[in-house]
Amino acid sequence: MTKKIIALLVLIIFYTNCTAQQSTTKNNSVTDYLRAISTESLKTNLTVIASDEMQGRDTGSEGQKKAGRCIIDFYKKHGISYPKGADSYYQHIPAAFLNEKYNENLPDSENIWAFIEGSEKPNEIVVISAHYDHIGIKNGEVYNGADDDGSGTVAIMEIAAAFQKAKNEGHGPKRSILILHVTGEEHGLHGSRYYSENPLFPLANTVADVNIDMIGRRDEFHQNSNNYVYLIGSDYLSTDLYKLCEAVNKQNKLLFIDYKFNDKKDPNRFYYRSDHYNFAKNGIPSVFLFNGVHDDYHKATDEVSKIEFDALTTRTQYGFAIAWEIANREKRLIVDKDDGQ
Repeated sequence: MTKKIIALLVLIIFYTNCTAQQSTTKNNSVTDYLRAISTESLKTNLTVIASDEMQGRDTGSEGQKKAGRCIIDFYKKHGISYPKGADSYYQHIPAAFLNEKYNENLPDSENIWAFIEGSEKPNEIVVISAHYDHIGIKNGEVYNGADDDGSGTVAIMEIAAAFQKAKNEGHGPKRSILILHVTGEEHGLHGSRYYSENPLFPLANTVADVNIDMIGRRDEFHQNSNNYVYLIGSDYLSTDLYKLCEAVNKQNKLLFIDYKFNDKKDPNRFYYRSDHYNFAKNGIPSVFLFNGVHDDYHKATDEVSKIEFDALTTRTQYGFAIAWEIANREKRLIVDKDDGQ
């Protein structure tokens, strides 16, 4: 065999291996990491976050701070750092800010953040949010808030872990992911309002907010099945976001999407009642995942024992799939409407 033929064979083998590598990378998709969303992990974390030990996680209370430390321990365990530009996992919020609207005598509190840096567009930020506070102790009873919003809290922890796994395996998101656990939601969306007024990353660089608040139960309108989720706000600012949410659900055959509460004129006004609103009112495309209210809403009976973990898992997977597509699409979401407020 001549040296030229040998050289040609080496080139062919090299090219084939490179092509195979590129094909593997190209074919790697959200489905590879949806499986990383673990029902067991969701249950383990929620059992801690919504335990009596956390004293109902009232804003700024020692119980909420203890829950926050558990959240941070999870991120450290999974090798997920706090954001670049921050000096810790905390965004400190002074009591003066928390009390300026309603003067409820709240103490200082903290948002908690974690960060997965993007591989190609690191300065473009996808926020994934949930509030980790609840309403504390009333008349000696601990209000554990397993669904509100323990379910969203553990969901975004699990989503963060899935993104970090993808990054560790060489398939990290193109855009950066900011995981944002906000405080003070129960007292008036204070934590997300503080972030929107004191953002770590410019709001102009914030591509979207995927907000998760109560996804572990079913409501009266879905008594026969928990395989649904309410989407609120996806079409208010961006046709792209609405189409994306629809497409990833169909591609992954996840859930029935219910738009019952998407109308701003709905008397429940859910669009204005969770933390996505402080992003949407600043022109940032936002979508709110929600299971609706139930008989245990804001009662001491909102316990882990009533969580439907199959539903929680599937809705968490859906939130991850939405964020994955936003983070990895070629162009950022286009804002083509002016309907955020």
